[in-house]
Amino acid sequence: MRSFEITADSTCDLSKEEAKNLEVGIARLEYTMSEGDNIEVKLDDFNDEADYKEFYDSLRRGVIAKTSILSVDAHERLFREKAQSGVKNLLHFSQAYKLSPTVDNARRAIENVKQDYPDINYLAIDCDTTTVGEGMIVKAGAQLRDSGKTVEEAYKIIDSIKRKTQHLLIVNDLKFLARGGRISKTSANLGSLFQVKPIIEFGKDGVLKVCRKEIGLNKAMRSITKEFGTFTLNKDFPFLCIAHSDNLPLAKELQQMFYHSYGYKPEIKQVGPIIGAHIGPGAVAYVFISNEDRPYD
Repeated sequence: MRSFEITADSTCDLSKEEAKNLEVGIARLEYTMSEGDNIEVKLDDFNDEADYKEFYDSLRRGVIAKTSILSVDAHERLFREKAQSGVKNLLHFSQAYKLSPTVDNARRAIENVKQDYPDINYLAIDCDTTTVGEGMIVKAGAQLRDSGKTVEEAYKIIDSIKRKTQHLLIVNDLKFLARGGRISKTSANLGSLFQVKPIIEFGKDGVLKVCRKEIGLNKAMRSITKEFGTFTLNKDFPFLCIAHSDNLPLAKELQQMFYHSYGYKPEIKQVGPIIGAHIGPGAVAYVFISNEDRPYD
């Protein structure tokens, strides 16, 4: 019998099949799609490739996607359901605090549920990453759970590796980063004009940073592929994945670059709508857990 259960926010971008196989409960976030006067509230609950295609095509034609934090009430409904079903120990995963303080709402919700179920031992952890990287951290948690670790032991190990999760991201259209305040509108316009490709990484402080800029996509792709050689895959969680926002051809090109350079053929996954709204369509990245800490201050 396992000593604890796992839940996570949908920002981890685990597919429904993955979540089912890992036995992870998912709390689904909402987002809005605005086109003129028409505003639709959507659920981060994609079923297949057609859902991703529709979302990113909407962004391409100018629809504005806006995301919101998962509320205390939404977390509380999830945790109360678990408590009612008899789950005593649980580890919940939230995305990076510097992107969204979701973990605060999770912790408030846990305290609310404890008023009716004082014997539960539920812990919420900030993953210091998001999307596919967050999914890797959740996967590591499931591995620890299945190996017999207690919830406290798993929390401690996850806390020690979360800032070893490395991401190298190339965005296709800088206007989405500008809209989210990651770069200025002037920088976005100039960058687009001169084909500047910023390479984005999570820093040591959990903040997304433009660590350098390359001129042209080919140079940027070579740059991020080469940088992988400065790291080693984590000995306990050797996960490596390529993520993209509806740009499968570029993701496959990066996969081949990895294969030719390192002999690895990373799994390719789609970025969901919550993070996709901020990076826009056409982005590509790779994510892995290393033995080394993040290099960027």
